[in-house]
Order: sequence, then structure tokens, then C-alpha cells
Amino acid sequence: MPNPKGNPENFGNQPSKELTDNLSFRVTKEMKDEVKAQDNPPEFCREAIQKALDEKKQNR
Repeated sequence: MPNPKGNPENFGNQPSKELTDNLSFRVTKEMKDEVKAQDNPPEFCREAIQKALDEKKQNR
């Protein structure tokens, strides 16, 4: 039976990293609508957050 939460390899995630934690935060309705309009909203959010974290790390 497939894992209902998905497998890390299905998300372009590193095999050693499991997607086990959740993160929630408030956004405007317009932001939510734009994110939901993406082909893969969860992956879009993961990539955007990772990009921002990487940029912040480089600027230190």
C-alpha cells in the first residue's frame, strides 16, 4: 500500500531527508491564490523557502 504522505523521492528531495514536519503560516488571499495556481504548490513552497534560506546564508 502506498504511503499516503508520499515518499521523499517523489518530491525531488534528497533521499536522506524525509518530509515529516509541517509548517503553517498566514498569507494574504492573493498570495494563497497564486500559490494554489502553481502546478505543484507544496514543491513550489519548499523551493521558494529553500531559495530564501540559501540566499540569506550566502549574505552572512
